[in-house]
Amino acid sequence: MTLKQLEAFYWAATCRSFAIAASRLNISVSSLSKRLAELESVIGSELFSRSARNAILTPLGEQLLPHARDLLRSADDFLQRAADSVPLAGRCRFGVGELSSMTWMPRLIADIRREYPNLLVEPRVGVGEEVELGLEDGELDFGIIGGPSTRASITSVLIGQAEFEWVASPGAARDARWLPPAALRDHTLVALPNSSGVIRIVDDWMTAQGVSPGRNLRCNGWGAVAGMLREGLGIGILPTAWARVLVERGELAFLEQFPAPQPLSYTIQWRRDDTRPLLACMRDLAQRCIDFHAPCCLM
Repeated sequence: MTLKQLEAFYWAATCRSFAIAASRLNISVSSLSKRLAELESVIGSELFSRSARNAILTPLGEQLLPHARDLLRSADDFLQRAADSVPLAGRCRFGVGELSSMTWMPRLIADIRREYPNLLVEPRVGVGEEVELGLEDGELDFGIIGGPSTRASITSVLIGQAEFEWVASPGAARDARWLPPAALRDHTLVALPNSSGVIRIVDDWMTAQGVSPGRNLRCNGWGAVAGMLREGLGIGILPTAWARVLVERGELAFLEQFPAPQPLSYTIQWRRDDTRPLLACMRDLAQRCIDFHAPCCLM
């Protein structure tokens, strides 16, 4: 029995498909199947019940999975102690929200490439729910999104926060500077969809103010939200740095009577059962790079 066979068994059992497990291990599906077959030959029994459409764990496979996890965790601990002399290599897939991708993600990738040149970085941009699903399914190694995860299988570590301001175009609201929060009832709220972590702070704000919008206009992209606000289609929040740029240009105005929403905490997340040294290294880099005050890609 080899460590590679145990890895094949563990990831095949915990990823959504053999294809995802193989991709995570940087091998082909046929190689994954070969390792599984070799392990089953050593054990003398099947670990998966295979059908034409899928493969599920046998009772023995279910019984052995926690032990495989413990063995791999011990191997990870061994590698962690040797991390200073063993450079990170292979593929690193991570997911971020659009706000991170348009501000500090390029710097994060640059730092990863400089410090770990043998690591192939593959970023993915999506709303928080999509990133969490990618983590659970085994498609992503880690994610950086707004708010802690509510999923028991995912670990979240706080790394920073983003601040926001209420804005509207001069044509969307007369005397926008003096518009009271209660006026939201007469306007359209332009915002990200409910699957975004940003909506949590908007909902908390509306609850605190005791108001709700007359209408909602939702889109899953910050660029589109900013564009619709500039076109006067409603009022909404934007990251503070971006809002200031657009206000200075005269394209938007701050709603000065609207209290600023609470900052949104950002966390780095990974599967609780994943103890590879890679994740501690990425967490340290993310904490060093995170900065939402530079609108490098929006304007």
